Amino acid sequence: MLELLRQHPALFFTAVAVLGLLVGSFLNVVILRLPVMLERQWRLECRQFLELPESPPEERLDLLYPPSRCPRCGHRIRAWENVPVLSWLWLRGRCSRCREPISPRYPVIEGLTAILSLAVAWRFGVSPQTLWALVLTWGLIVLSVIDYDHQLLPDALTLPLLWLGLLLSLSGVFTDPRSAIMGAAAGYLLLWGVYQSFRLITGKEGMGYGDFKLLALLGAWLGWQMLPLIVLLSSLVGALAGVTLILFRGRDRGLPIPFGPYLAVAGWIALMWGETLNRWYLQSSGLG
Repeated sequence: MLELLRQHPALFFTAVAVLGLLVGSFLNVVILRLPVMLERQWRLECRQFLELPESPPEERLDLLYPPSRCPRCGHRIRAWENVPVLSWLWLRGRCSRCREPISPRYPVIEGLTAILSLAVAWRFGVSPQTLWALVLTWGLIVLSVIDYDHQLLPDALTLPLLWLGLLLSLSGVFTDPRSAIMGAAAGYLLLWGVYQSFRLITGKEGMGYGDFKLLALLGAWLGWQMLPLIVLLSSLVGALAGVTLILFRGRDRGLPIPFGPYLAVAGWIALMWGETLNRWYLQSSGLG
C-alpha cells in the first residue's frame, strides 16, 4: 500500500485531503461537545463532594451521540447535509428546515484541517512521520479553538498527546527519548517559572496551567531543542494578534487573551520547519 502511494503522489495527496475534510468534520464535534461534557462532569463531581442531592438526569451527550442536529428546530442532520464544506455551500449556510444560519466556522475548520493535512503530507511524504504529524496537527487544531472559545486546554487532550509524544520518541519518530523527556520537563517548568514570576510581580495570573502542559506536550514531541523557537514564535504571534485586536476591534486591554492558540501555531511551525529555522538562526548568528 505504501509503495502504491509512493508511486502515485496524486492518489496520496487526494487521500490525505479527503481524510482531512472528514477528520475536520469530527473535530467540529469535539470542539463543540468536549467542553460541555467536561462541565457536566465537573458539576457532578462538585455535587458529590458537597454531598448534594443528585440532579435530574440529563440527555446523553458524548462524541458519538446524539447525532448532529439543528440547535434551533432540532432537525436531525442527514448524511447528504453533513458532507464537509460542500453541504454548507449547497445549503447556503442555513438549516434545510428552519433556515437558521449555520456558522461558517464549521466549513472553515474542515477546510483548514484539509489544508494543514496536505501541508504535512507534502513535508513528510509517504512515511510514518506523516501519520503522527497528522495526529499532532489535528490535536493542536482542537486545542486552539477550545482555548479560544473557553480559555481552556483540556487535560483529556493534552495529557494523552504528551504521553504519545514520549512513546513515539522510543522509535525516534521526531526526536530521541532523552530530548523528549527533557523537552517535556523543560517545557512545563519554563512557563511555570514565567507564571510564578509574573504573579509575584503583578499579583495576577498571566496564564493557565494548561499552557504549561501544552508546551510540555510540544517538548515531548519535538525535543527540548525546539522550545526556544516555539516560545519566541508564540510570543511574536501573540503580541501581533493582541495589538491587532486592540487597534481594530477595540478589545479591552484587561480581557484575557488565550495563549494556547499561539503556542499551537508556533509548535506546528516547529514541527514543519523547526530544524531549518534553527539552522538558519545558528548560521546567521555565527554560532553554527
